Amino acid sequence: MMQKFGEKLRTLRNQNNLTLKELTMQLGMSAYSHISKIENGEKKPSLDLAFKISRFFGVSLDSLVDDEMDLDET
Repeated sequence: MMQKFGEKLRTLRNQNNLTLKELTMQLGMSAYSHISKIENGEKKPSLDLAFKISRFFGVSLDSLVDDEMDLDET
């Protein structure tokens, strides 16, 4: 199944029982609305943020940014 970055981010956040605010704080950000907009496909993450998210959740950057790669294909 094809999943976009935002959908994968929401899946990871939910699997780890994190709220938007909690994830935002863990990533060292101040505005959780930015993460919300990424999850909803309204914004794209910077490369730096995508890297932080991949490291935080322990998944490969490839699996996050490649829409045709599932999270479990790492």
